[in-house]
Amino acid sequence: MNISELTSILSCGEDSRHQFKRNATNADGLAAELAAFANSGGGWLFLGVNDDGSIAGLDGAAIRRLNQLVSNAASHNVRPPVHPLSENVQTDQGIVMVVEVPDGLAKPYLDNQGRIWVKQGSDKRHVTSREEMQRMFQRSGLVYADVVPVAGTSVEDIDEKAFANYFNRRYGESSEYAGLTREQLLQNLGLGDGRELNLTGLILFGRTPQRWRPAFEVKAVAFPGTALHDTRYLDSEDIKGTLLEQFRGAFAFIKRNLHHVQHGRGFNTLGELEIPETALEELLVNALIHRDYFTSASIRLMVFADRVEIVSPGHLPDSLSPEDIRRGKTIRRNPTLTEHASHILPYRGMGSGIPRALEAWPRIDLLDDPAGNQFTAVAWRPEAEWRSGAGGDQVTDQVTDQVTDQVPPEIGRLLMAMEGEMKRAELQEALGLKHTPHFRDAYLRPALEAGLVELTIPDKPNSRLQKYRLTTTGNAWLQQHNNIKNKG
Repeated sequence: MNISELTSILSCGEDSRHQFKRNATNADGLAAELAAFANSGGGWLFLGVNDDGSIAGLDGAAIRRLNQLVSNAASHNVRPPVHPLSENVQTDQGIVMVVEVPDGLAKPYLDNQGRIWVKQGSDKRHVTSREEMQRMFQRSGLVYADVVPVAGTSVEDIDEKAFANYFNRRYGESSEYAGLTREQLLQNLGLGDGRELNLTGLILFGRTPQRWRPAFEVKAVAFPGTALHDTRYLDSEDIKGTLLEQFRGAFAFIKRNLHHVQHGRGFNTLGELEIPETALEELLVNALIHRDYFTSASIRLMVFADRVEIVSPGHLPDSLSPEDIRRGKTIRRNPTLTEHASHILPYRGMGSGIPRALEAWPRIDLLDDPAGNQFTAVAWRPEAEWRSGAGGDQVTDQVTDQVTDQVPPEIGRLLMAMEGEMKRAELQEALGLKHTPHFRDAYLRPALEAGLVELTIPDKPNSRLQKYRLTTTGNAWLQQHNNIKNKG
């Protein structure tokens, strides 16, 4: 570093990567600074510089003393030791000692009192949150959230049918696992420790995962406008269950709250989702698999008039940036979960998910928020029609001209027959249909898949209390149909 480079850096002041000190005399205090840099991506400590960035300078004796002090602090007062590099820059005011601390590979680094320090702006702070400590251990590869045992669980909490289907599909009659008990099998597959399930085992195959981890669900809301603080909503659902059930429920929520458009297809087709399903599928899977499971928060799915937002707990790990993942770079935050989920969810791995989503729908923003410890994917919807009202800009019509009257006749009849919430038998009677399989295959199932009709108890599709109702899109279609009919 030459004098010009030094002056340029000092003129910018202190920040998370640059710390100024007039002098240093205490090894413990210096160790805390070194540990904070090593825990926070690395940085430079400038000795012989005043707080305001002006050069105070050091003489030869001070440099020799500080070299010894830095060496002792780095090797004896930080655990594990750090390995800083020092450089002396001669100035007119004296020598400035520049100490470079690399980003640590063995986080977290502790001082002699066992405290963990991280940088916070130009200062440092003491880490006390258990969740933050766990994340630091995770980054260093010492522990992963997806294999932490879930206290109180056992093999009895596994959904036998779901696990058997997965095991047989993936491993078949593997001799490697022949003769093993279920406890041994789960342990060998990395889904438990022989006594309790770990998070991967619970969230993939547990009968009721939210009994032990209630925050690990998807909270979905559809708003009529573009503001998060809007007190009105069109639809809402807390989507629980295994990861597969959460994926299916979240995807169904999106489909019933977005428009279906014809795109020049035939008269009797259901149309395509306004945002390609591939893009939404990849963003959902990415949130479910790569979220931070050390953070007790839910994934938030929000459908606005102009966009779909998927907010995942946990910012991008290590030095990964949104631009990195756009190019396909990836770091597995939950390696065991990823390994098994890739055979259950539509996940291909290798960092291809986000690039594939962007290829299908380029209008996607990726927002990393380290301060809020969350990552947001925003998929922008096609342009909507707006008008200015007393309360601000609002969407005047949640269904554009692209949602046409051109749905299959069977679905049209079903929508026109629906009044509020109705049971399956009531719908059949209203339509005059006696053959239940035909009604399900030709009327009910296509309407559900098109997002025009929804279940009143979505998490229990076979409940004897199950009823059906029009979705927002279904109501809009019916209103449009009636308007056209009245005009005619």
